Amino acid sequence: MEVSSQHLLSNEYTEVYRRLPLKLQLAYGVGHVLNDVCASMWFTYLLVFFHLVLQFSNWEAGFMLLVGQVADAVSTPFVGFHSDQTDNFWLCRYGRRKTWHLIGTVCVLTTFPFIFAPCINCTDSHKWAQIFYYCVFITIFQFGWASVQISHLSLIPELTPNEHDRTKLTAIRYSFTVVSNLLVYVITWAILHINSGAESKVGPGDADKFQHVVWTGLAIGIVSSVIFHVFVKEEGAFGTTNDVRGTQLRTPIKDLLMSLEVYQVAVVYMSTRLFVNLTQVFIPLYLHETLDMTASALALIPLIMFIGSFVTSMTIEKLNRGFGRRLSYILGVLMGISACIWIKLGSGDPLKAYQIHIIAVLIGACGSITLVTSLGITADLIGDKTDSGAFVYGIMSFTDKLANGVAVVIIQDLHKDPTNKSYYRDTLTYVCGGSAILGALAVISLLKKVRVDHLGYENVPNYNSINSSDVHPVVTEEIQPSLIS
Repeated sequence: MEVSSQHLLSNEYTEVYRRLPLKLQLAYGVGHVLNDVCASMWFTYLLVFFHLVLQFSNWEAGFMLLVGQVADAVSTPFVGFHSDQTDNFWLCRYGRRKTWHLIGTVCVLTTFPFIFAPCINCTDSHKWAQIFYYCVFITIFQFGWASVQISHLSLIPELTPNEHDRTKLTAIRYSFTVVSNLLVYVITWAILHINSGAESKVGPGDADKFQHVVWTGLAIGIVSSVIFHVFVKEEGAFGTTNDVRGTQLRTPIKDLLMSLEVYQVAVVYMSTRLFVNLTQVFIPLYLHETLDMTASALALIPLIMFIGSFVTSMTIEKLNRGFGRRLSYILGVLMGISACIWIKLGSGDPLKAYQIHIIAVLIGACGSITLVTSLGITADLIGDKTDSGAFVYGIMSFTDKLANGVAVVIIQDLHKDPTNKSYYRDTLTYVCGGSAILGALAVISLLKKVRVDHLGYENVPNYNSINSSDVHPVVTEEIQPSLIS
């Protein structure tokens, strides 16, 4: 093994770089809370709301979710490309990333409340007129959501050049995601359980209850966004790569699109999001239709799922450091596959009484480990080419959103027999389990070469094959295809 001279940084650079203060880490982490609250409602309750409350058919509800996912998928590379530009747009003096974050926040706040509400002055209109009404708000909302997501993610490699701190920021970001989901489920459980009764099921009379959940969540998101914009400074205040070297490190889009590693990492990220999002979408319908559980269970089980996710998220940084990204990811996949098999084989009162709670913890742990690790792999891919970072995240998110939308509408369209109570059980088993396996295979395909640094991290080669983002020497070695780190 030989130490690459490209990774030996100057003393001047080492002196400029400082570990990120805790205040900045926390302020960064809350910057995605508004998105997280809305995403929790979107993936967990959109189909429930449109199908059970507004009485749209399975296909119509799935179609509106698909419209949102396509709008998000198209928006992500667009936002990513323009977020990377250093043009003269006057507001960009506020910061390229934070400008798009602000624009997205405004779009989300002005449209999301209309999605989880009856059609204003058109409840008696034709279904397709109502669908068009909702799709307008959904499209603007998803553009805003994508703007916040991509700008927030692309700040990670800009705020710090150190892989350890990047993983920590990703873990903190995900911890706040989990907390946001927990808040949504606690609020939803309280409103549905207290106001509807312990034995009631979701129906057309629950529209106002969903509005209460939405406005409570948005209030939390507004406060969090204000904290983010006040305390997070973008323009290299913490010793980013561009400040130290005085140059703009950018990879041409053509080179990105011709890089095999980009597509390998995209499959990892897409598969991860498929598992996380599809379990979030179909667990409530599985509880309602297959297990015939009460309305409060539709909030309680996802709540338990995200408690497991939150507890696991606090260990991910150490897990990645101790076992490497590959083994950590595969460990998460094994938990997810175990949960899917259990869903398939479990039955009767024991499943509803206590087994479903263990399954929820396993699903949450799998989602937490695989999602944070896949984001770490993406940050490794970007390396110090931060001026192309947003576009890379845009590519990842494009595949994720499109795949999720297509998957949901196909699953909903195939569910034509209302007497088939096992449909969502099989969906969780085969579709979600298959997504987890695909992610594991994609991670294994990345074994061509990794960089192993002094902290024990395994870093994907970036798309220029040069990464001087660490402040410590990095050893490069060939790794044979093996599950052992």
